[in-house]
Amino acid sequence: MRGIAYIFGEDISTDIILPTDYTHGSTIDYKHVFDPVRPGFAKEITKGDIIVAGKNFGSGSSRESAPIAIQLAGISVVVAESFSRIFYRNAIAIGLPVITAEKITDFVSEENEIEVNLDTGIIVNHTTGDEVEGESMPREIQSIFEAGGLINHYKVNKGKIEIQK
Repeated sequence: MRGIAYIFGEDISTDIILPTDYTHGSTIDYKHVFDPVRPGFAKEITKGDIIVAGKNFGSGSSRESAPIAIQLAGISVVVAESFSRIFYRNAIAIGLPVITAEKITDFVSEENEIEVNLDTGIIVNHTTGDEVEGESMPREIQSIFEAGGLINHYKVNKGKIEIQK
């Protein structure tokens, strides 16, 4: 996955990612993603761009609307120093790749062009020529992303999944 990096700090909560004012039932107004800290951010995104953040990304409520809004806005992957556990699980469930990489905000600056390899965890900064190793993503998890989320993964693999007793 290759795109332009947008940098966010630490402790970015789900209320910052998408305030509750922009979720109405099953409707998610992703055009307001990150509005509390960066109004109009959704207009800056080109499909495939990448969010890079500090520690504790996605803290706060367990709403799936936050990772869904990021995905709908066109972000291909989120790379952070650490994630809230529930955000991390929700992102995987809806098919949004999330990668942990220590000190990633020291390695990438705003609008650098970066590439994230889910297989190896290697993150290449094409602007600076540097690379850093992040968390690799197991093939089983990548198959969830490729299917478009956990529900689609289940539908595709229904009857093929062996349950261990």
